[in-house]
Amino acid sequence: MNTVMRILLRPCKKTTELIDKQMFTTLTIREKIQLQAHKVLCNTCNAYEVQSKLIDALIGKWFATDSNQNKARMDEGKKNKIIDELRKI
Repeated sequence: MNTVMRILLRPCKKTTELIDKQMFTTLTIREKIQLQAHKVLCNTCNAYEVQSKLIDALIGKWFATDSNQNKARMDEGKKNKIIDELRKI
């Protein structure tokens, strides 16, 4: 029984990796079960998933597709603001 619980109930760090992974690729059945089992018990990881999806959506809105060049494009003011914030780090 302990082995089954260790397989199903992953630590939060591993669960957040699965949350991020599911945004870019399909999870295996085992990973989906592990993710759901952990989220049933962990409000923190549920909040992380909501915030992660929100951040991804907001960043996606910053970019526009240039149909002529098929490249992502960002407003110069936003680029400069990001660069300024990165320099502060």
